[in-house]
Amino acid sequence: MGVVAALWRYPVKSMRGERLTEATLGERGLDGDRLHAVRDPDGKFGSGKNTRRFRRMAGLHTFAARYDGDVPVVTLPDGRTVRGDAVHGEIAAALERPGVRLVREAEIPHHDEAAVHLLTTSSLAWLAERAPGVEIDARRLRPNVLLDTGPAPELAEEAWLGERVRIGGVELEILRKAVRCVMVDLPWDGLPAAPGLLKTIAEANGMTLGVHARVVRGGPLRVGDVHEVGCSAAHSL
Repeated sequence: MGVVAALWRYPVKSMRGERLTEATLGERGLDGDRLHAVRDPDGKFGSGKNTRRFRRMAGLHTFAARYDGDVPVVTLPDGRTVRGDAVHGEIAAALERPGVRLVREAEIPHHDEAAVHLLTTSSLAWLAERAPGVEIDARRLRPNVLLDTGPAPELAEEAWLGERVRIGGVELEILRKAVRCVMVDLPWDGLPAAPGLLKTIAEANGMTLGVHARVVRGGPLRVGDVHEVGCSAAHSL
């Protein structure tokens, strides 16, 4: 057992997000998480990787986003802030990508793999041992939920694959390991660049760190909530 150490929500995919003390979880994850994305004229969404749906857009990590009510407010690399309903040209100019627009999610979620990305302090400690001299911080890995697992074994969350985890009144099913991308090497939210960190993760753990989960039962989630692994659906009702 352990507790929720931190929560993050990312209003715009691949931009810096906002740290929360509490959040509401529904079927698609934290309310508003990655609900918006930068879309190019080809219909692909800005990301840290190239896939069938996503296109790597260098520089997105230098933007930040937060919510003002239901409207995302984007902080540009030069420090100016622009509301999401008037930001298209500013983003296009800063990225030097004519025609990109900030769009709201439609039928298909903007998430890469699943609704919730979960990471433990045991995994951060594991990575710190293998990357001496690098400032290891959960922000580099962009989780939604950081669990303080105390003296748990290394990579504690990997032992939970296929299990259900109850956190406060919320229940998650751990689906798969989270595959990392080049974003972990980049300067991020006040952290310096960490060139070679992705290679370290790849060599030590096959490009994965943390896990993805689906929401079995939603509700409020707060920093300090206790988590329990291996709970059954009947036990959590």
